[in-house]
Amino acid sequence: MLIGKAGPATTSICTSDASSIEVRGKDLCGDLMGRITFTEYFFLLVTGREPTEKQRFFLDLLLVAIAEHGLTPTAQASRMTYAADPACLQAAVAAGILGCGSVVLGTSELCGRVLMAAQERVKAGATPAAVVLAIAQETRASGGKLPGFGHPVHHPVDPRSERILELADREGAAGPHVALARLFPAAAAEVWKRPLPMNVSMAIAAVLLDLDFPPAIIKGIPLLARTAGLLGHLAEEQETPIGFLMAHHGEEAIKYAKK
Repeated sequence: MLIGKAGPATTSICTSDASSIEVRGKDLCGDLMGRITFTEYFFLLVTGREPTEKQRFFLDLLLVAIAEHGLTPTAQASRMTYAADPACLQAAVAAGILGCGSVVLGTSELCGRVLMAAQERVKAGATPAAVVLAIAQETRASGGKLPGFGHPVHHPVDPRSERILELADREGAAGPHVALARLFPAAAAEVWKRPLPMNVSMAIAAVLLDLDFPPAIIKGIPLLARTAGLLGHLAEEQETPIGFLMAHHGEEAIKYAKK
């Protein structure tokens, strides 16, 4: 039994025959291989078109910005999974990626939603400052957290956000979503009564939206980037195993409380 609404029985991504492979209407071997970078290829796969030079530049920049951040929960899960089963590299990568959610790594998607909602209110006639303040107030009143603000390590600023926005200005990529993102720190400080640093997730979402990236791609950036970071950790785990050591220290740090 079919579940859900069925779409047309077509795909526009790839087809092949005995002698050729066509990807998004282009000859993989005769055209794409040797001509475009993996970053450009990723954009082509997702959107169906090749990126402009500015889109490629910032896609590269954002992938570099989010690929690695030390022994994060995703990296620890990946390394401990590998330690438990070194024969399954793919399982170790998957273990890390499965932790990409609303608290760690996956918040750029939530930031994109906030920025798009804010832009819709601006288009309807409200001023950007009033919209941003209202969203901050609504979020606080509902008991929520403002996506893209706060960081356990980086304060008073996240250096990655600062660099992304600096380059967005320099390269002429800053548009209405970046402008809205820049208004949020003051609104957050007013509503939460303390400064909250804009973290890298908000900067990533703002730049992607201003460069006309599809909203669906926003979460894909940290997923793709962190996969590379996890593979780096797993390569090191093969040479310098610390997976079981991390598990041991985790067990030591948690006290058993009998109920």
